Amino acid sequence: MTRANASIPVPQQVQDAIRTLIRWSGEDPEREGLQETPQRVARAWKEYCGGYEEDPAIHLEKVFEEVGGYNEIVLLKDIPFQSHCEHHMAPIIGVAHIAYLPRDHVVGISKLARVLHAYARRLQVQERLTAEVADCLWNNLKPLGVAVVVVANHACMSGRGVRTPGVQMKTSRMMGVFQDDERSRREVLALMGL
Repeated sequence: MTRANASIPVPQQVQDAIRTLIRWSGEDPEREGLQETPQRVARAWKEYCGGYEEDPAIHLEKVFEEVGGYNEIVLLKDIPFQSHCEHHMAPIIGVAHIAYLPRDHVVGISKLARVLHAYARRLQVQERLTAEVADCLWNNLKPLGVAVVVVANHACMSGRGVRTPGVQMKTSRMMGVFQDDERSRREVLALMGL
């Protein structure tokens, strides 16, 4: 949690809701170790869901056209991220591989990670997260192709319900040449190591 986040006032109704959840789980919210938990949990969730206050497309506004004629795949691989599943609010932890084939300009590579994190810091399902990142690049960079592959573990599957740890979910979204041209698709997946 950032220092700025620590100073955010937490509405009483939010604290009461968290106390109710603590009590419902069988604990005493007035126990010494839990007295400040409602504020901590509320601030943590404000940070976990900070993506709602951010427009991911803003990260793609500044582009560079002087790239020496570069016209091959741009790939940012193994970008770690954390999100929360909208069904159980349990962590989704994984990595994303984001690639695009530029038309006539590129974007700073950190911006690809920023787009991912802006969408990941919302209540999500992995399929939608994958699609949102790909669509944002496609609509804002206007490249020849976009490929996004997300590989993640879901705590809602490992820590509850079926209780099957170690299972990874993989989702992908291919657009433009990566969808239409098999050779380009194979090339980008090979670069991703998939």
